[in-house]
Amino acid sequence: MSTECQGCPACEPLRAQLADKDRQIAALSEKMRHDVLTGVHTRRSLTELVDDELLRSSRTGQPFCFAVIGIDGMEEIIAQFGHATGDTVRQAMARESCLLLRTLDRFGRIGDDTFGIILPVTWLHQGVLAINRLNAFVAGFDWNTVTPGRAVTFSTGLTTNAPAEKADSMIERGLKALAEAKAAGPNNLQTLEQELPASLFAAMDD
Repeated sequence: MSTECQGCPACEPLRAQLADKDRQIAALSEKMRHDVLTGVHTRRSLTELVDDELLRSSRTGQPFCFAVIGIDGMEEIIAQFGHATGDTVRQAMARESCLLLRTLDRFGRIGDDTFGIILPVTWLHQGVLAINRLNAFVAGFDWNTVTPGRAVTFSTGLTTNAPAEKADSMIERGLKALAEAKAAGPNNLQTLEQELPASLFAAMDD
């Protein structure tokens, strides 16, 4: 005998409350996937998307790139123009980047002044071309409306996926490449690929 309540009037308010709670939880979950300041994916959300892309790449054999771009000289920008302008610069960088990127690309904020970009079905040399296009597009933005007398640039760390890789390691490699790019000066790009194990080359020689 079923004990499930079928259309009991007393239970209707409870059902409505539960449905409302479900909607609130879904809305909160979606909100947590997007950065409050810029509206782009959060690091957590972008990490999940990198994992998805790794699975897709493993299944199809198609490579993809992950880029980490970091705004150059943000400390100096804030010192000169203030924190509010710093936030405006972050918002403009995110907005302009999303305008140029393909619909299949994914863009997110992974740090205070750093953003990550997933470039599906993209070889490393193609990724370099894509970042160069983005660099030129961002340079064409009228930064005088935000930071009068000062153009804003970004540096980039670019990497490709490796066999049996996890999202965290790919993101960390992109961040390492970005650190190398910034060490070379502003508006630089550095590529970095995961070193293949020596055992793989030994097997190829057999």
